[in-house]
Amino acid sequence: MRIDLHTHSRASDGTQSPAEMVRAAADAGLDVVALTDHDTAQGWSEAAAAAAECGIELVTGIEISTRFQHAGVHLLAYLPDGEDPSLLHALDRVLDGRNSRVPAILDKLREVGVDLSEDDVRRVAAGTPATGRPHVADALVAAGVVADRAEAFERYLSPGRPGYATRYAANLEDMVPLVVAAGGVPVIAHPWARTAGTVLTEGAFASLQELGLAGIEVDHQGHDASRRARLRAIAGNLGLIVTGSSDYHGTGKVDHDLGCNTTDPAEYGRIVELAAKARAGR
Repeated sequence: MRIDLHTHSRASDGTQSPAEMVRAAADAGLDVVALTDHDTAQGWSEAAAAAAECGIELVTGIEISTRFQHAGVHLLAYLPDGEDPSLLHALDRVLDGRNSRVPAILDKLREVGVDLSEDDVRRVAAGTPATGRPHVADALVAAGVVADRAEAFERYLSPGRPGYATRYAANLEDMVPLVVAAGGVPVIAHPWARTAGTVLTEGAFASLQELGLAGIEVDHQGHDASRRARLRAIAGNLGLIVTGSSDYHGTGKVDHDLGCNTTDPAEYGRIVELAAKARAGR
């Protein structure tokens, strides 16, 4: 069984519709795929219909933007109730932060002679509620300023670049128990692929586990062999679930092909079991 637990569609910053992503997952030989768009469950219904047609198992999820100490951390919430009022309220705050960030980025770009409008960004965002830097990058590509998203981030949008702007993110220590209360299973996404590696120590994982953290995304393209080995050891020490996934974005992110990393079926089974317990405890 081939299981990929982290993908994106045009409901956030992927380049395919939810249905197209699911069909691509089936074509790639996956048996189970999770749709985990940023801060929204908007694509779930379309993805579920496509999964039923393709005969692939869909895991509904959300990749939530959070902050832990000074670092941004992405939290994968698997199988939560997408209508849970507390979860929806928290996601609305994050989405408001995303949307207010775009004009701040555009103001900074104008200061260095790059003139884009919010309409330019909306055109490439294709109606997603989760607008962000990837959509500004796509607008830069459409305007001929850069060749692709990678160049846009390197020249303008990454931290320290002229177009970078901060935004609101939920507190990780608040979000972990909130996901559990919503019937979901919280797993830290690519913990050492970015700056969060300095704060997500074994002690931090242990503290988050006390709040309900269930697992760590170990096998990810942002982790080299050494990081994977160390994260796997931490997960083993603490009894946390180990996941692997592609973090697929269609053509929006290179070297993240569907199924390039996968999750062991036994670990996936633990997620399903925990989700059932979380729902039963609501």
